Amino acid sequence: MDNTNRVLHFCGTALLILCLVTGIFTGIWWLFAIIPVLGYGFAWVGHFFIEKNKPATFTYPLYSLAADFVMFWHTIAGQINSKIKEAKIIYSDNNLNQ
Repeated sequence: MDNTNRVLHFCGTALLILCLVTGIFTGIWWLFAIIPVLGYGFAWVGHFFIEKNKPATFTYPLYSLAADFVMFWHTIAGQINSKIKEAKIIYSDNNLNQ
């Protein structure tokens, strides 16, 4: 995944969380309506216009959402770079075995 796309995913997830928390504590209920737009919209921009591919959301919507939260957590925890390296190793090992 491209760094710009990763940043867009992070921003979308952060705004999703912000709207959820703000909506709950302030009672501004229309914030809940924009959660899907924020959560998926930023990611779709990254996939369609930057990476020029089809987002996993269309095939695996809940898995895609869960993966965004995992990536968000790894970024907040400072683990994202090591997780990316790990994934590259696993991916390259799987390709060698095929």
